[in-house]
Amino acid sequence: MENNQKKEENFSSYQKFIVAVLAILQFTIVLDFMVLSPLGAYLLTEMSITPSQFGLVVSAYAFSAGASGLLAAGFADRFDRKKLLLFFYTGFIIGTVLCGLAPSYHFLLIARIITGLFGGVISSISFAIITDLFALQVRGRVMGVVQMAFAASQVLGIPLGLYLADKFDWHAPFILIVGVSIIVGLVIWRVMKPVNDHLKIRTTKSPFLHMGHTLTNKTYAIAFLTTGLLSIGGFMLMPFSSAFLVHNVHIPETNLSLIFLVTGICSITTGPFIGKWSDKIGKFRMFVIGSVLAAITVVLYTNLSVSPIWVVIVINSFMFAGISSRMISSSALTSAVPEPQDRGAFMGINSSLQQISGGVASVLSGLIVFQPRAGAPLQYYDTVGYIVVLTMAVCIFTLYQIHKYVRNVTVARAQKVAE
Repeated sequence: MENNQKKEENFSSYQKFIVAVLAILQFTIVLDFMVLSPLGAYLLTEMSITPSQFGLVVSAYAFSAGASGLLAAGFADRFDRKKLLLFFYTGFIIGTVLCGLAPSYHFLLIARIITGLFGGVISSISFAIITDLFALQVRGRVMGVVQMAFAASQVLGIPLGLYLADKFDWHAPFILIVGVSIIVGLVIWRVMKPVNDHLKIRTTKSPFLHMGHTLTNKTYAIAFLTTGLLSIGGFMLMPFSSAFLVHNVHIPETNLSLIFLVTGICSITTGPFIGKWSDKIGKFRMFVIGSVLAAITVVLYTNLSVSPIWVVIVINSFMFAGISSRMISSSALTSAVPEPQDRGAFMGINSSLQQISGGVASVLSGLIVFQPRAGAPLQYYDTVGYIVVLTMAVCIFTLYQIHKYVRNVTVARAQKVAE
């Protein structure tokens, strides 16, 4: 039942279009999330809210996105994926419009919840489409380009948000995202073909039984565990990264944007190459290489003392190259786990786990890291680094189990076709 395009080693013009449009779509989704962080100073003043209230606005998106992914999982394989993508992308655009018009704190909070409810499902639908339309042997290349969109949004999110807020007001970045998203949505509506081969073999279970079956499937459980560990390992460093550089490494706050800009540019340029190499040398092998590189640089990064900015940039760039290698190769390999009739549900649950695990990681990091007084160096940030390395080691073991399963299933399917 697989799409005939899977047999193509070289991408057709339509496949290239799919990769490009999904990458741009992911860019708008992540940019919508990233752009809120630099607007904190404006919102605290204009809306007279506390830091905890602003934190709730930020986390509201993540929690609603995690919840919607689980709720939508049971329905994800019952519809044409193009129609499902357009439905949730329209809801995301409406939520972002409300953010761009928000006159008060509570209005903005509700708008972020609406945006998360719809935006949180889009990544899982995109990955299901990629899995439907691209063979496993080229899927690393596709994931590399799509992951590049994440890095691009991180690079542009902070400076773009600050520039537009300063030039106009804090609503402006959301209005810009709406404009770009409408164009992307129209292109998808006009050009993308239906993605509905999975409907020919869809399950007869009710949506909630389908979700329950997918969630409790022992074969899928190891993939869900891997996703959770990957997210915890990736997000534990983030909450206190800037504070660590300022208070422990003595990097001026004015230079932080330069560090993240250079790191983001490196991630953008290396993403497609990592994807291509994961297809060439094997996805599990690339994951191991990325894990070793990430583990070494995480230990170096979390144990930094006062250092020049170029040292921080070099370590940070290699660390994110390792993290990108892990994310791209594991995403491509894990995408081969679910059966075609379960892909939408699998991807939805997987996406929710990423959101929820990221929140858990932030909480764990906050419980470990300690600052004796305002302005003092952070303590136990190195402990966070060692925990991250431990999760990386466990992930190598769990992804190896996935690698063996995918290899066996691929061989079995090839033999069945030969017969």
